[in-house]
Amino acid sequence: MGEISPGAATDRLGYYFQKEKWRLAVITATGLFYNLGLAAVPWFEGQMVQYLCDILGGRRAAAEMVRMAACYLLAVLAIQGARYGKRLYVRRFANQTGRRMKLAIYENLLWQRGGEAAEAGDMMTRVLSDADACAEGMRKCTTEVFDTGVVMAAYLGLLLSYDVRLTLLVMLFPPAACLLAERLKTVVTRNVARSRESSARLSGAVLERITNALTYRIHGREAGRDDELETLLDRHERLAVRANIWENSMQPIYQVISMVGAGMILWQGGRNVLGGGWAVWDVAAFTAYFSCYRKLAVKASKAAKLFNAVQKAKVSWKRIQPWLHPVAAEECLPLLPAGVLSAEGLTFAYDGRDPVFSDAALTARPGEIVGITGPVACGKTTLGRIFTGEAVQQGRVRLGTAELTGDPAACARAVGYLGHQPELFSGTIEENICMGQPGDVWPVLRAVCLDGEVAGLPQGIHTTVGSGGVRLSGGQQARLALARTLYHRRPVLVLDDPFSAVDPDTEARIFENLRRDLGDGILLLISHRLALFPQTDRVVWMDGGRVTEGTHQALAEGQPAYRQLWQAQQKGGVCHETR
Repeated sequence: MGEISPGAATDRLGYYFQKEKWRLAVITATGLFYNLGLAAVPWFEGQMVQYLCDILGGRRAAAEMVRMAACYLLAVLAIQGARYGKRLYVRRFANQTGRRMKLAIYENLLWQRGGEAAEAGDMMTRVLSDADACAEGMRKCTTEVFDTGVVMAAYLGLLLSYDVRLTLLVMLFPPAACLLAERLKTVVTRNVARSRESSARLSGAVLERITNALTYRIHGREAGRDDELETLLDRHERLAVRANIWENSMQPIYQVISMVGAGMILWQGGRNVLGGGWAVWDVAAFTAYFSCYRKLAVKASKAAKLFNAVQKAKVSWKRIQPWLHPVAAEECLPLLPAGVLSAEGLTFAYDGRDPVFSDAALTARPGEIVGITGPVACGKTTLGRIFTGEAVQQGRVRLGTAELTGDPAACARAVGYLGHQPELFSGTIEENICMGQPGDVWPVLRAVCLDGEVAGLPQGIHTTVGSGGVRLSGGQQARLALARTLYHRRPVLVLDDPFSAVDPDTEARIFENLRRDLGDGILLLISHRLALFPQTDRVVWMDGGRVTEGTHQALAEGQPAYRQLWQAQQKGGVCHETR
């Protein structure tokens, strides 16, 4: 329930209504009963007044009044029971719709490409606030179809049955309130959009302030940053108040316009009771007519307010619709077989800039380890991400006979990836490795030299690591993330600087284990530390947009920059890299 079906048109409103068709059927049945039943309430009220007058005039007995009151009570109980059922299922419809929207946005976030990521604050607003606003707008529309549309039609029918001409006259005013609300929709839309944008900026600024709190404190920038946040908060408050004023303050005006016809009813209805009007009424008819019109006018003013709520939902829908496009279903397909990894003609450039690298080529055979290195900002990480299908590329990548170019699903079946950040979640060590796939985690813990440390913990593999792995050291976080990558083994492993947080002895032991367990897999090792590169089968050197492939020995002899880097590190020089 609430899950996204493969190929679902999640960027179309009709999809969400279709998914909830059985709930909508219940809403329709209970809504019709409730709202058509409401039209009987004014009739009962009129009869009760008439019965009271007859009792006072000696024309009826009190027992008849009691029976009428009992019928009225039973009718109200039945109507309110239907109302409860309608409201319950309307709320469930809205909850499930909001959930589906958030799931669709989440899936798009998982598949988004690097250049398309939204600001954190804007994304938080879209996922939480905008999705909820859309679901709430759909809920109100669904509710008002019955609570306003059906009941107003029922009220109108009852009014016409009493006096056609008076009804046509007084019904000029409720539509005027609706027309005014419709004319103001542009103003409402503009102010709501500004409020949403301001909320996104404020959310992003607060998140950035919390994330970098220590940096601001060290550099004495806390006060300045707090002043900027205060400015954003003040601006958001003004825009939010303005949006709420246009959305809510017009409600009394709508109601006043709708109720203008009540004066005409008092005048012309009184003439009807006295026998000089357009129809012949008794006290019951006058009371029922006036009560019915009053209820209709209130409903009309709420319908006018509904237009504003719909405009607010439309603003949110436009913001999240680009993030609701259907995402290709991730099928549980088998891994691709091992084979030769070949890449040719790879080129990458940021918009409007010279290529970071161009016409890059790489070949790796089963069982080989290929080292990838180069100066700062030479494109090592980007080259590694190309094999995962994330980085936009020109060129071609194949594994054996399988084409990986432009096919994220094929890349997922072929390539395992470990980036700079461990990306651990607040679960246990075992949960962070398995990710829901059962099995024995100790072999991969031994492979990354983490088994002894985990065995020494009071709860072993069931130890909770905390948010982002905060309860582990930097080296332990890196090795745990590497263990997860090895546990979910793929024919090709791309490891981006996996040893930056471990000591040289541990690095050498892990590398030895990787070589031993590699089998017919392929390992692409991206690193600025070259201590292990003599043990690789081949090295890719990236510098100045050019990509050169060869053995460690050949590059040390033929590439002066590579030789200088190697010699500097051999002599104990420190190589820092900015990512």
